[in-house]
Amino acid sequence: GRRFEVVGLAAGTSRELLARQIRAVKPRWAALRSQADGAWLRALCPEVDVVCGDDAASELASRDDVDVVVNAVVGAAGLAATLAGLEAGRTVALANKESLVVGGALVARALASGGGRILPIDSEHSALLQALDAGRREDVDRLLLTASGGPFLEHDLDAIEKADASQALRHPTWNMGARITVDSATLVNKAFEVVEAHYLYGFPYERIDVLIHPSSIVHSLVEYVDGSVIAQMANHDMRIPIQYALTYPERLSTGLPRLNLAATGALEFRAVPADRFPAFATVLDAAGRGGTALAAVNAADEVLVSRFLRNEIRFGGIAQGVAEILRRWDDEIHEREATDLEVVRRVDAWARAAAASCVCAD
Repeated sequence: GRRFEVVGLAAGTSRELLARQIRAVKPRWAALRSQADGAWLRALCPEVDVVCGDDAASELASRDDVDVVVNAVVGAAGLAATLAGLEAGRTVALANKESLVVGGALVARALASGGGRILPIDSEHSALLQALDAGRREDVDRLLLTASGGPFLEHDLDAIEKADASQALRHPTWNMGARITVDSATLVNKAFEVVEAHYLYGFPYERIDVLIHPSSIVHSLVEYVDGSVIAQMANHDMRIPIQYALTYPERLSTGLPRLNLAATGALEFRAVPADRFPAFATVLDAAGRGGTALAAVNAADEVLVSRFLRNEIRFGGIAQGVAEILRRWDDEIHEREATDLEVVRRVDAWARAAAASCVCAD
C-alpha cells in the first residue's frame, strides 16, 4: 500500500497546478492565498476543503492530522509555515532556505518549545546529515559544503560584472528556478546554505567551509578530528534527498539510475575565489552580525535578482546592491534582534523598498 497519505496541499497563486495535483493525490485540504482563487478551486474541486489567506499554508502546517510538513515555498514567505509546523510539534522537511536564513533564531526557539524537528531536503544538508551519522558530534572538526561554482567560474571578472540574465541562467549541473539559479551564480545561495548548516547542526561559522566542486557529485563532506573526511555522493537528482527526508532514517529504493563512478572521472575541488563572488562574502558578513541583518540581505537579494532578470541591472549590480543594503542596515535599522516574526517582516519590507530603489552599476 501507500506509505504516505497527502492530507493537504498549499500553493500561493498556482491554482491550475494545484488542481491537477489534487486530482492526482486527493488531499482533504488545499490552501491558496487569494479568496478569488479559493472560490475558483472550490467550484472545480468541491470534495476538498479550501483554506484561503496569507496564513493558509501555516494553518495547514499545524493541523492535527499532519505528521510531516514539506515546505518548499520560495522566499521569506515560507518562514511562517515552518514556525507553525514546528510549534505544533511536527517534522518539517525543509526546502525553504529562507526559514533559517531570515528566521534562524525564531526557528531555534520554535524547535525548543514545540518539540518538532527539521529534516533537510537540500542536497547539501541532506549530505551533511548522512555524513554526520559516521561519528559523534563532539568529534567533528569541520563541515564542508560543495558548490558547483555556477556558470561564471571560468569567465574573466569584467565579463561577469556585465553578464545578463540569459548567461546567468545557464547552470552547469542543476535545473532549478530562476532565483536560485542566479543565486548559485553569485554564490549567495551557498552563503545561505552555510547559515542553514549553522542552525541545523549547531556548528559555529568558522567551522563551516565551502569548496568549489564543479561536477556536483559530492554533495557535502564532514571532517572529523582524526583527519577522516566522510563524503556523501550521488547523481544530482533531487528525488534522492527529498525521499530521504520523508523516510529518514530508513532508505527506500528510488528506482533512479545509480552513480557510475567509473564513468564519472576525476573529482575536482578548489577553494572559493573571493574576487569572483563578492556577494558570498557580504552574506557571511551579515551572518556574523546576526539578528535582522540576514533578513535584510535576503530581501535585498530577492529584489535585486528580480531586477536583474528584468534586465534593469547587470549581474555585478546584485553584489553591489546587497553590500549597499547591509551598509544601510548598519546605519538605519534599530531593530537589530530578530525577536519575533513582525520585526523580521518589518526589516524585510524596509530592505525590499531600499533594494528596489538603490542605484546599482548597470
